[in-house]
Amino acid sequence: MRAVCLQHVPFEGSGAFAKALAKRGVSLDSYLVPKDGLPQDAGDLLIVMGGPMSVNDPDPWIAEETVFIRSSLLANKPVIGVCLGSQFMAKALGATVRSGKALEIGMTPVRLTDKGKNDPVFGDCPETFSVFEWHGEIFDLPNDCVPLAGSDIAPLQAFRYGERAYGLLFHLEMEEGGIDSLCRECAPDVTKAGLTAQQVKTTALPQLPQLHHMADRLIGHLLTRTR
Repeated sequence: MRAVCLQHVPFEGSGAFAKALAKRGVSLDSYLVPKDGLPQDAGDLLIVMGGPMSVNDPDPWIAEETVFIRSSLLANKPVIGVCLGSQFMAKALGATVRSGKALEIGMTPVRLTDKGKNDPVFGDCPETFSVFEWHGEIFDLPNDCVPLAGSDIAPLQAFRYGERAYGLLFHLEMEEGGIDSLCRECAPDVTKAGLTAQQVKTTALPQLPQLHHMADRLIGHLLTRTR
C-alpha cells in the first residue's frame, strides 16, 4: 500500500502519521506542491498537510490542488486533511473558508458533537479534549458531511465526509520538532496570540503522546477500510 502526502511548506510534514504508516508497512510519498506540483494519483490514502497560506489565495497551484482533492473525495478515497488541508477539503466540497475571530495556537480544548461521540475514530475520546492548533481561518460544514468537534473560536474543528475522509483543523501528527519549526517560521503568529514559543511548547509536549495515539487510530481505521 502507498500513502501520498501533500505538503505546502517544508516545515509542516506528516509527523506521527508517517510513523503510524511505517509500522503498518505502508510507503509514503511526499510532494511539496508549490514547488513539485501534484502527484499523478492520490495513492491508497491521501494526507493533505498545513501551511501558512490561505485556500482563498489566487496562486494557480491552490486551484489545481482543490480540484485534485475534490476528485479524490468524490472517488471515495481515504483522505486526511490537517489544518490548511481541512480547509482545502471544505472548499473542495463547496463550503466557505473565512477568517476566524482570533488565532488558535497551541493546546486548545475541543468538544465532540453528538455525532462525534459515535464516530469510529473519535468516539472513544472524552467529550472535551485538547488538541494542538495553529490557524486563523475557519470553515462552514460542507454539504453531506458529519460535524465531529468544535471549539469556542471555531465551531467546526473536525468533520467527516462519508466513512473514509476526515477534515481536522487541528494537528494530531505534531511532534516536538514541528512545534519548534512553527514557532520559528511563524513567530509573528505567536506574538499576535499573546504567547511565547516556550509557553506553546511547554504546554504541548506532555500531551503529544495522546495526540499521536489518536493519529495512529485514525490511520489504522482508514487503512482497515481500504482493504
